[in-house]
Amino acid sequence: MAVSFDVFGTLVAVDRLDEPGAAVARELAARGVTVPDGFAAAYREPQTALAPGRERPLSAHVRDALVSCGVKVTDPETVEAAVFAAFTSDATVRTRPGANAALSAAAERGPAGVCSNCRVRGLVDWTLHRGALDRSLLDAVVVSVDCGYRKPDRRPFLAVADALGVEAAALVHVGDDPATDGGVTDVSGEFVPADDPAALADRLEGSA
Repeated sequence: MAVSFDVFGTLVAVDRLDEPGAAVARELAARGVTVPDGFAAAYREPQTALAPGRERPLSAHVRDALVSCGVKVTDPETVEAAVFAAFTSDATVRTRPGANAALSAAAERGPAGVCSNCRVRGLVDWTLHRGALDRSLLDAVVVSVDCGYRKPDRRPFLAVADALGVEAAALVHVGDDPATDGGVTDVSGEFVPADDPAALADRLEGSA
C-alpha cells in the first residue's frame, strides 16, 4: 500500500486570490513587461483549446494572453517569475491540524507522496516548505503542471503510484474534493476524504 495526499485544502489552507489576473499584471509590470489594457479580459479567456483532463502551465496561458494583446514576449522566464510571484508574494499558508501526523502515519506504513492539481510551476514545493510540512516523509511529488494532466484524470494517479513503486490498485489517496481526488477510484485505488481523519487512521491501522 502507498498513500498520496492532495495539497491545497487537504494538507494546507491557502486563501485564493480575488483577482489573479490583476496580481499577475502587477508582477509583470514590476518586471518591465508592458501590460496592455486588454490583458485582464484576455487572461480570463481560454487561449488554447485543451483536450479533457489536460493541464497547461499558467505562464504559457499568460504569454498567449500578452501576445493576443499585441505584446511580444521575448523572455518567457520573466513571465514565469511574475506568475510565481503573483501567487506567493502575499500568500498565507496555514497547515491543517494533523497534516504532519497524517504524513508520518502514512510514511511509517509504506511509501507516501503528493498528487496535486496546480498550474503554477514550483508552487506546490514552495507551499509544502512554507507550511512547514516534513518533505522528507514524501517519496514522490506529482503535480499536474508537470504531469500534463489534472485530477480526476487517471494519469496523475497512475504517475504517483508508479513513482511510489506500487500498482494503482494499492494507492490510497487522501483529498478534500471528491470530484477531483475521487478520481483515484477510476484506477481501482481508494479515496479517503481529508475531513475524515478517522477513516485514514482506520485504513492505515488495517494495513501491514
